[in-house]
Formats: sequence, structure tokens, C-alpha cells
Amino acid sequence: MISFSKFLKERLFSQAVVLFLLLLLLVMGAIPGYLTGRWQWREPPRVASLQELKHLRQKGLSLPGWQTIEQREQEIGGRKWSYQLIQKEGNQTKAVLLLLPQTGARDQPMVEWTEINSFWQWQVAQFRSADFTVKQPKAEMQANGETKVEARFFRASTNQQTFAVLQWYAWFNGGHSSPLPWFVVDQLAQWHKKRAPWVAVSILIPMEPLGQVETTWNEAKSVGQTVQAALMTGML
Repeated sequence: MISFSKFLKERLFSQAVVLFLLLLLLVMGAIPGYLTGRWQWREPPRVASLQELKHLRQKGLSLPGWQTIEQREQEIGGRKWSYQLIQKEGNQTKAVLLLLPQTGARDQPMVEWTEINSFWQWQVAQFRSADFTVKQPKAEMQANGETKVEARFFRASTNQQTFAVLQWYAWFNGGHSSPLPWFVVDQLAQWHKKRAPWVAVSILIPMEPLGQVETTWNEAKSVGQTVQAALMTGML
């Protein structure tokens, strides 16, 4: 089993690499603007799917194999999320799907997980990184026809209820629990006068109090794959 200290060092190293690449991209992107006097960061390219993302917050996300029992806009941390209570077709499995889509060209992911934790005042335990893959709707964008998501997975408890929670930022060809990889993807897209719209995803699956979150992983992974695939197909 990998020690916590080793896991932390590896995670910090990977984040440092991503941050270095981001800084490199920013510097390289600034040179043409400096030479021409036209600073692209002042007027980033528009996000082509803003209308679809706005509709997502208001109406929720249609998921194959799942029925929406309730959907509404929920204010969390001063911003409006889509709150969606869903139930799997054919059984009683339920989950809460929270979605915060990008709302403007300058809107960036930052403190979404902190805001959610504060809103419910969760007690967090059994935290780990959780990877899963999704079939890419546009297979030519990935050599193997799949895209990878690196989410965060943990048990969240209140005095009333306990959830298994899966969280990540989704974009058109992947996803990550940290906003740094999105910055890199978005900068690369801006080189081609495009953008990488994002959606913050938080999935809550009810579980027994003080239970082992790993017992819900297969279900959480399945819901996560369905959500990421639906977002890549219709929104991102």
C-alpha cells in the first residue's frame, strides 16, 4: 500500500509540473500580444456553448438509464448550481447530481469544493484520488478512443446523512479534480481561437453511516462515467 506521505509527494509533484506548463503557456502566449500590442487575455475568445451551459443549470442533465425525480437551481456559495435528484431505472438506487457550468468567458473554476463542503458542513473521511475512463464521442480526439478523468472520492457525513462523494471538473476531452489541468487545456484551446468550457460535477450517493466508501465505488464510477459522457456529447 502506498504511504500517505509518498502519495502526497507524488500529487504535489504532478501539480507542480502542471503549474510549470501553465506558466510556460502564459509566457509564450504573451509574447505575440506584446509584439503586436493586442493582449488576448484581455479579450478571451467567446465560449461557443454558453447557451447550452445556461440551459444545463436551469433544466439539469439527461442521463441514459436514469430518471430525474427532482431538479432545481440551488444556491451554494453565492452561485447557482443545478440540483438534480436521480434514480436508476429498474431499481431504487438514488443519487444527487450537482452541476455548476461555466457562465461567462472569464469564469474560471477555483473554490467549488470548498463551497460545497461549507454549505453542508461535511465531516470528510476516507479521501482518495479516483480515476476512470469514458469513451470519447469524437474518437479522433484520442488515440485509443477514450478520455481519462481523475476525480476525488470520499465519505461525507452530517448528523442526518452520509454520502459517498465523487467530484471533478469536466471539459470536452477529460476531467480533473484540480482546476490546474483545465487552465492548460483552455490555454491550448485559445491558441486556436477556441475555448474549453467546463462544468463542476459533484455526485452524492447515500450510504450507511460510518460505512466503507469503497463499497459504493462501482456505483459511483458508473454514474461518473455516464455524467462525463453526457456532458461531452451534448454540452462541452
